[in-house]
Amino acid sequence: MRHDRLLGLDIGGSKTHAILADAGTDDGGTSVSRYLAECSVGSANIASVGEREAAAALDDLAARLGIADPAGHGIHTVFAGAAGADTPAGRERFTGLLSRRFPGARIHVDHDTRIILAADGLTAGTVLISGTGSAAWARSHDGREARAGGWGYLLGDEGSGYAVTRSAVRNALGESDHGLPAGPLTARLLAQTGAAEPADLLDLFYRRPERRYWAGLAGTVFALAASDAAGAAIAEDAARHLAGLALTVNRRLGVLAKGVPAKGMPVLLAGGMLVNQPALAAKVRELLAASGLTDVRVLDRAPAWGAVELACHLAVTPLQPPVQAPA
Repeated sequence: MRHDRLLGLDIGGSKTHAILADAGTDDGGTSVSRYLAECSVGSANIASVGEREAAAALDDLAARLGIADPAGHGIHTVFAGAAGADTPAGRERFTGLLSRRFPGARIHVDHDTRIILAADGLTAGTVLISGTGSAAWARSHDGREARAGGWGYLLGDEGSGYAVTRSAVRNALGESDHGLPAGPLTARLLAQTGAAEPADLLDLFYRRPERRYWAGLAGTVFALAASDAAGAAIAEDAARHLAGLALTVNRRLGVLAKGVPAKGMPVLLAGGMLVNQPALAAKVRELLAASGLTDVRVLDRAPAWGAVELACHLAVTPLQPPVQAPA
């Protein structure tokens, strides 16, 4: 058996999860991997934090995993699933950053939804993510792909943790504008942020723009959704937006043509919101089932494991020689 050291990365907008493993083939030629170590650090997402901070995050994870020496890191293959790596230009930026950190390694960058599908051992299906941001991606059995959402917080990300808290802040400001007393949701949000009144909350929202901070407060909405009308409305809206993303990509692939229930196309729910808020996941599952998507699962394995599996296959795949232009 031969072994190559590989690195699987899940690069999100708020954090980066890295798994270090050995990979190779057994005597029968089957790809295998062996866990070595893992860590989580700050985001290495260039689109979210900029190249300098992303490079610092990679330095941090390399130090924690004992592969900090650029000349002796020992990494054969890196597979990174990165939020925002949807275009060739975006993937090239990530690839360049990783190549500088791990010179000589075989680098492959793809969008983060692909590694989630691989983490569940699937080659076809739908991935629906709600974390700091939100997006859906689907791959059919014949290899066609479709994506929806993932526009970022300035243009979209409805149904994400950030968007849910933003709606709660808007609700607080609306109550204030109409001269209404603070409702239960507003009162809880003020207490959690230390703001004395909605005007202070508005100031804080712009003074502290970190999306991860605001996304982290989204649980307040779901904690009150069963007893507070404002919280219930925001939670319902989030579920409908998320279900809409999954339905959009499946309709584009023809999976839901003429309302026929989809077969062999599971939907994986991933990201902190859908994994940690069971009421949200249940409502999304209900909405999808009503439209024919009945095989809906919450991902129970870290997405970085999908990056490990894809890196393992890549490590044992021979490099293709460059195509020579005709003389």
